[in-house]
Amino acid sequence: MVFSSLVFLWIFLPVIIILYYVIDEKYKNIFLLLGSLFFYAWGEPIYIFLMIFSIVVNWSIGLLIEKYQFQKKIFLIVSILFNVALLGYFKYFNFFIDIINQMLHLGIEYKSIKLPIGISFFTFQILSYIIDLYRGEYKAQKSFVKLALYISFFPQLIAGPIVKYKDINEQLACRMHTLEKTAQGVRRFIYGLGKKVIIANTVAECVDYIYGFEYMELTGLLAWIAAILYTLQIYFDFSGYSDMAIGLGKMFGFEFQENFRYPYLSGSIQEFWQRWHISLGTWFKEYLYIPLGGNRKGKVCTYMNLTIVFLATGLWHGANYNFILWGLYHGMFSIIERLGFRKVLDKHKFFSHIYTLVVVVFGWVLFRADNMVQAGVFVRRMILPWEYTITKVPLPILLGHRTITTVLLSIAGAGTLQFIFHKTDLSKKWKNSVLELLYCSCIMILCIAMLASNTYNPFIYFRF
Repeated sequence: MVFSSLVFLWIFLPVIIILYYVIDEKYKNIFLLLGSLFFYAWGEPIYIFLMIFSIVVNWSIGLLIEKYQFQKKIFLIVSILFNVALLGYFKYFNFFIDIINQMLHLGIEYKSIKLPIGISFFTFQILSYIIDLYRGEYKAQKSFVKLALYISFFPQLIAGPIVKYKDINEQLACRMHTLEKTAQGVRRFIYGLGKKVIIANTVAECVDYIYGFEYMELTGLLAWIAAILYTLQIYFDFSGYSDMAIGLGKMFGFEFQENFRYPYLSGSIQEFWQRWHISLGTWFKEYLYIPLGGNRKGKVCTYMNLTIVFLATGLWHGANYNFILWGLYHGMFSIIERLGFRKVLDKHKFFSHIYTLVVVVFGWVLFRADNMVQAGVFVRRMILPWEYTITKVPLPILLGHRTITTVLLSIAGAGTLQFIFHKTDLSKKWKNSVLELLYCSCIMILCIAMLASNTYNPFIYFRF
């Protein structure tokens, strides 16, 4: 079940909201936990037991860490090994077998392993709870229900944002429910739904179509069109889902941190990662980069630590050489900027934005391609478009009026309009106005109509 499905919008969400506000306060967490487990079981009826098992193990380890302080490092290591092994088996087993087979020619058989939905997200949340508990930042959560709700809460369970326990522990015990907060949540959810259904789904059809071409039919122009459209698709797809998660959280009294801050307005790759998938970036910073030494041990160690972090970032997204190369690619530019190029970018704002967009667009080609060969084909055509100009595919078939209109709106809505709104204080007049109410109503009606008439509703981050 995804947020942009009619089952969720018409049945699950209305039922769970109505019942949530009807039941007694002391049962709300239990109800949300049961609702979240049902939500997960809808798509993963078997792996729900895996998640529950993981929660039980880590809840028990947390209690042991608090009770036996002298042995807490042992329990920390046990928890890390358990969670990494769980994630490693389901997500990376066949990938590592492939590497071993290629290097040693052993011929080890692959296993048919289905990836549990959201395992990367809830595993990282569990690790943040255990690590911060070990650091003494809070007491162990003695209530199994509260910890289980933190890990399995359906708004952010399958695609984030990655919520750290220290940011939500007080809300698990006590949170405010107001009409204004609920209204804010509904508006935020609708904005996110519009991003996903109206924009991301529309451009996704064109992207998938081009990536399905035979290489002989792919021109430089088509490669650039696919790359730019995918740049818009992944932003509106993922940020839309994060908006819906944050909005849903507000409906139930929770406050989640922002996960995107208009990343395509960035003037460097360093700034891009301060604006893109913020929860993942801060997780790696707090639990990998800083423990490795951060930038405290000299420039060489700093660059090595950055390489490790970006390698882990790429690998986190999937067991695929494309993702690893994508992570290292961003790490390379981050290091180049630290070597002094950032000073040049700071002096030339227009150039810095163009540079960042070009780097990001080429990076998304690596991210989207099915394999390294396809990535190489697209990159070559984008770099040398004049060498690839012949195709039998007419552009009007790909870029109809609907797609072109959507692209123009999405480019404006990727930060430009919001920047103007905030600069001119129009956002204050817009917020809670009758116009915003009408706008949200139109978005909701259009989304329902599009979902009812079209079964094409992919979601990029489901596979992570």
